[in-house]
Amino acid sequence: MILDDLDSRPGSATSLLRSVVGLYLRDLGGAVAVADLVELLGALGVPAVGARGAISRVKAKGLLVPETVDGRAGYRLAPGAGSMLARGDRRIFAYRQQGDDDPWCLVSFSLPEERRAARHQLRRHLAWIGAGTVADGLWIVPGHLADEVEEVLVALGVREAATVFVTGPPRVAGPFADAAARWWDLDRVAALHRDFLARHGGAAPSGTAPDVAAPDVASPDVASPDDTSPQDVGASPRAAFARWVRAVDDWRPVPYADPGLPGSWLPADWPGAASVALFDALRGDLATAAEDHVRVVVGR
Repeated sequence: MILDDLDSRPGSATSLLRSVVGLYLRDLGGAVAVADLVELLGALGVPAVGARGAISRVKAKGLLVPETVDGRAGYRLAPGAGSMLARGDRRIFAYRQQGDDDPWCLVSFSLPEERRAARHQLRRHLAWIGAGTVADGLWIVPGHLADEVEEVLVALGVREAATVFVTGPPRVAGPFADAAARWWDLDRVAALHRDFLARHGGAAPSGTAPDVAAPDVASPDVASPDDTSPQDVGASPRAAFARWVRAVDDWRPVPYADPGLPGSWLPADWPGAASVALFDALRGDLATAAEDHVRVVVGR
């Protein structure tokens, strides 16, 4: 089983490649030529040498396996990658907010000191999927994510050390909002939402963006393409592709970090609804043209 890569930084060549693979490779039959990947990453400002390095790193992570594609060197999705990408689809494109009376999932685990590396990885992956820390060895996540919890436990080889409960809303002393602020790093999650708004709000189509100033921010190690500024969006499928993939790449960590807590648990100025609306608007205006560019590049 392949788990999400927690180490690739949004905006890096590796992260952009993973976003391209997740968005398009399944619809292309699961395989693509190396030259086509390099050209697609070039539209994102990644030079050829950086693209080939990113491909090697993603291969080493187990996401891609070598395969000849139409007589050219290429790669295919590794067995087991489909389920990981499907989980990502649900998070990225179907943001779900917990209701006040919806079930919750509690994860209790105990790993001895000689397995501290596994314990560290379990904590990292639980935090990545949006779990909060109630106490040492006890984590909480919305009930609809219970299957993701199970997949993490199995993939890390620690299923026997954990017990998973699906239960009703917890009973806490005082307001739920106070408990949520203790269990989750809500300041960090809010900052992720606000950063997405700042990066992409100025380029939002159809007049749907919040009133947020938004420079076109690029990763420090990846050059900005010369045709992806806000005023160019919609000018060409290539420009739409560059803008859309960068938006997805920046958005991808947000719905993982944000568990979708009930509105009554959140601060009054919570920015989540605005960033979700912005992402949906960008998808509506850019995704189809971006796909057209991909099909031109790969000749389909």
